[in-house]
Amino acid sequence: MTDYRKIAKEVAANIAAGHLLPGDRLPPQRIFAYEKGIAPSTAGRVYAELKRLGLIDGEVGRGTFVRATSPRYEPTLAEPRQISINMESNYPILPDQHQLLAPILATLASRDDVLHTAMQAATVLGDEHAKGAVATASSSQDWNPEPDSFLFSGNGRQSIAGAFSALAPIGGRIGFEETSYPVAVAIAARLGVKAVPVACDNEGMRPDRLEQIHRGTPLHAVYLQPTLQNPLGHTMSAQRRSEIAKILNQPGAPVAVEDRIYAFLDENAPPPLAAFAPDKVIVVNSLSKIISPGLSFGFASVPKHLIEPMATALKSGAWAPQRFSLEFGVRCLLNGSAQVLIAEKRADAQNRQSLVQAKLKRLRITANPLAYHLVIHLPAHWRAESYAQAAKDLGIAITPGSAFAVTRGHAPNFVRLALAPPTPDELMAACGVLTSLFESKKE
Repeated sequence: MTDYRKIAKEVAANIAAGHLLPGDRLPPQRIFAYEKGIAPSTAGRVYAELKRLGLIDGEVGRGTFVRATSPRYEPTLAEPRQISINMESNYPILPDQHQLLAPILATLASRDDVLHTAMQAATVLGDEHAKGAVATASSSQDWNPEPDSFLFSGNGRQSIAGAFSALAPIGGRIGFEETSYPVAVAIAARLGVKAVPVACDNEGMRPDRLEQIHRGTPLHAVYLQPTLQNPLGHTMSAQRRSEIAKILNQPGAPVAVEDRIYAFLDENAPPPLAAFAPDKVIVVNSLSKIISPGLSFGFASVPKHLIEPMATALKSGAWAPQRFSLEFGVRCLLNGSAQVLIAEKRADAQNRQSLVQAKLKRLRITANPLAYHLVIHLPAHWRAESYAQAAKDLGIAITPGSAFAVTRGHAPNFVRLALAPPTPDELMAACGVLTSLFESKKE
């Protein structure tokens, strides 16, 4: 009987030696079996072992490919590659914003009574001071959440985790846009909840597909980003939000978790989904993009009947906010600093989009002119993971579409560029490199 592990080791050695490169397609298992003179079942075990080792990955309808990285076989003492331009994470921090925020920090540090308060523990319920500040900051002409509807957490991701915990049991189901925020999908997995992809169009989640999936096997919740969706930048029209809300308002329908982390960049976007279905939407947000990730807290406007279960989930998850960050953030909201940063970051995002789109004009991209991100759709000779790895080798960190795919086997062949971290000069340099790489022929 042929030892499948020996054959898997030979393939692994070829990958480690560079005879098989990231993105190379392996033959179908039946052809591999014929070439090696082994049974098809043995070939299946070889491929399963290589996948377990993290060396290959399969995509339905496309085949089996060598992964962009092979972590189990990299030399343990190898020097890490130097990443000089980060277009992967996406926290906009303006060069001079510390000058705007310094007086608030000085107040926290110089007054004994204020500092004493900032050193105390905070709760997920917050206080009247914090509730009023976030309610005012969240309000718009068409949506005015009650201060008492807000709960607090350490950051927006913790608010998402608290909402998922409150809405879906272990083994439950949460619907996601088919390409979605990877951390939210990972949170669902950590909680033992199944992430269910829902087909999208150029406005985001399709109401007909949401309704069809829920009728087939009920969903406990739906996670979506109606404004400047990550990664594609779509913004739902008011009509689309109304159609989604109509489904949510039906008896037995799931509750939506609306992530508004990028919504501050679009002042003319339609009202939040919560304005159309106030009893069926938890709205989550934070100050990480508006101010900075280092001085942020998360907050969520929660329908009255869900406040207790979500507060319990936040407490049990140890997801309460840090009081110092809470005090700092509330002061930013109350003294107008946050509003100044919002205006400046809107202009900054639009400027960066304009620069990058002009530089990438020969490429096929999907972009919103207001967003801090965009995607490049790749030609057939490039797979997203291979392209991202090649960019990494050149010192540019970008994110392959597989990171955003709720179902890995149907990963889109694009890469996402985060525009916030680099300087404008770095952006231009990176776009030049990425264009040359795009137009090159992978050997």
